[in-house]
Amino acid sequence: MSLLDMIQNNDVQMIPDHYRSMTFEEMEARVKEIKEKLGSKVFIPGHHYQKDEVIQFADVTGDSLQLAQVSAKNSLAEFIVFCGVHFMAETADILTGDEQKVILPDMRAGCSMADMANIKQTERGWQEMQLTFGDTIIPLTYVNSTAAIKGFVGMNGGATVTSSNAKKMLKWALSQKERILFLPDQHLGRNTAYDLGIPLEEMAVWDPILERFEYEGDLRQVRVILWKGHCSVHENFTVRNIEDIRTQDPEVNIIVHPECSREVVALADYAGSTKFIIETIGNAGPGTKWAVGTEMNLVNRLTKRHSDKTVFSLNPQMCPCLTMNRIDLPHLLWTMETIEQGKMMNQIKVDSEIARWAGVALERMLERV
Repeated sequence: MSLLDMIQNNDVQMIPDHYRSMTFEEMEARVKEIKEKLGSKVFIPGHHYQKDEVIQFADVTGDSLQLAQVSAKNSLAEFIVFCGVHFMAETADILTGDEQKVILPDMRAGCSMADMANIKQTERGWQEMQLTFGDTIIPLTYVNSTAAIKGFVGMNGGATVTSSNAKKMLKWALSQKERILFLPDQHLGRNTAYDLGIPLEEMAVWDPILERFEYEGDLRQVRVILWKGHCSVHENFTVRNIEDIRTQDPEVNIIVHPECSREVVALADYAGSTKFIIETIGNAGPGTKWAVGTEMNLVNRLTKRHSDKTVFSLNPQMCPCLTMNRIDLPHLLWTMETIEQGKMMNQIKVDSEIARWAGVALERMLERV
């Protein structure tokens, strides 16, 4: 069942009011107490974009796939309290053992990008693409997608990709079929294909709402079909942001995530995955200056961590990822207390058939990277 389905069916439990009346210090002390009491029975992975109030209790921090993989290797943990968003917890459920229970502290913590490609839209779009191009397309999906989309891709011969391995996976896909359908983030797909030498003129956008291609010219020239989706955080970094920085201080290095638009990536000094951004700034020399085009919680953490450098957001008006920030200290405490009481809530369970095919899509990627 999708996040939207659960919300519509009123299956999302709301946090009890008394947590809102507790002080920050009371909640911190209580989480610490329960975490020590439960020990290895509970494992808390925390995504890079989480708030510090949550990250302080994480057993490991990282990107979504990395956290799911680490969770799967932790055979001692009965409960995986996944501090991320819905699609990440789904991936953890796919990769972890049947005896492990993956819990999302707030079921409303979704991802706008993942929600831009639902399975019904994808199946309808795929039908139209088959009519237009025949059996010449292989689907790839960014791991920032629902389990159902991963399952669709796996069933149709494709694979998942991450922002770190997207180039390698696109090369593989083009060795399998003449064309690629890239879901759900058009910007990562466009930036990666462009870096591989595919001209923009050979990329078309599929609009799942209007159910048509956005393309001027002969569709037979198209090699990459980009799903019309995007990250609501990274799309807010603009060419104007870069121009302003260049004018104010030409010595600033501009580093962005490839979920940013093609125009922004083209003007930046560096572009790469979250891991790439963290490592590049970490390895930079003292006194260097960095304007960072990614989520604000991570930028603030990098600013504190590297006090010998100047690190700030490329967009001064930027705010953190709102859906990711639904996972906060009150929800973490609520989750820990329900586990302590032997109750089960907000468990993420992926349908077995979807999980099987999604696992195929993930495995095709992992075999090649």
